[in-house]
Amino acid sequence: MNDRTTQPPSSPVLDFDPEDGITILAPSQPGEGNWIGCPSVLHEPESGRFLLTYRERRPRGQGADRGWRCALASSTDGHTFEDIWSVEKGELGTASMERFALAHAPGGGYLLYVSYVDPADKRWRIDVVEADRPELLDITRARPVLTAATTGTEGVKDPVPVSVDGQLWLYVSYAAANSFTPEDSERAHALGDIYVTGATIFPTGLATSGDGLTFDWHPDVLPVGSGWDRYQTRLTTVAESAGGYVGVYDGSSGAHENYEERAGLAWSPNLKDWTSRTSDGPALVSPHGTGSLRYLDLVPVGDDWFAYYEYTRADGAHELRLNRVPRRPA
Repeated sequence: MNDRTTQPPSSPVLDFDPEDGITILAPSQPGEGNWIGCPSVLHEPESGRFLLTYRERRPRGQGADRGWRCALASSTDGHTFEDIWSVEKGELGTASMERFALAHAPGGGYLLYVSYVDPADKRWRIDVVEADRPELLDITRARPVLTAATTGTEGVKDPVPVSVDGQLWLYVSYAAANSFTPEDSERAHALGDIYVTGATIFPTGLATSGDGLTFDWHPDVLPVGSGWDRYQTRLTTVAESAGGYVGVYDGSSGAHENYEERAGLAWSPNLKDWTSRTSDGPALVSPHGTGSLRYLDLVPVGDDWFAYYEYTRADGAHELRLNRVPRRPA
């Protein structure tokens, strides 16, 4: 990807009915609190392989709540996936695992970015695991990439890797420390979930790297809005568009919408400065329940986009869906 300097397109490049999507993975049980989703997909056109990371959650009282299991699955068609690797939260000693993301390392091999609640201070962090092949990933070899301390935040999570001119960039959701009081911080981390308090905001930051291991931090590349997305703007995917780049982000207006975010559209001329194109309301929602549609990931495949997303069903559970969308100019 190269820098662009022209004006944003006049209309979004993404337009589809989420209800038309097909189910890729469904939760093991029906009902609220049962989730499977949080997708991140790496497509390898040379082999035709799709590599999907996803997360599972179960309700409290079923033995393991929040993000209890994350997995890596492989597919040859982008529809039917088979697990090739997985980890449970006890292996990290964490209260919850968040979004994982797999990327090609600039020097060869694979990098798996792992976000989870740090058992030491209850703040989110992002680690990396290196391997020659995805099947060889060893979670015991994870090492820190971004933490609350190194970014000057109250936590970092949900990495989105993008290859930029031989470098590897990570878009990251973070808890803004400058909106926290010391009392807020103490309460949030005592509870082990910063979202519970609703005391801060969650914009998107950017970490840039030449090797995918050591990063420079750039906060607030996609700030929160003033309406439906005034609490959170979590960038989840980036794609080239006419005259620049389009992004999809998870937005919410307050802590009452935690875990049930909806999808908005953003635009950037250069991958560093992002603005919302949907300040009046979300662009994509589920027709069911809370309307949540989140963690959308766009994958270019031939003349189509494969759009993967976590989607609220009529019974309140979340499932992982795929919608094939024609690639077209903005």
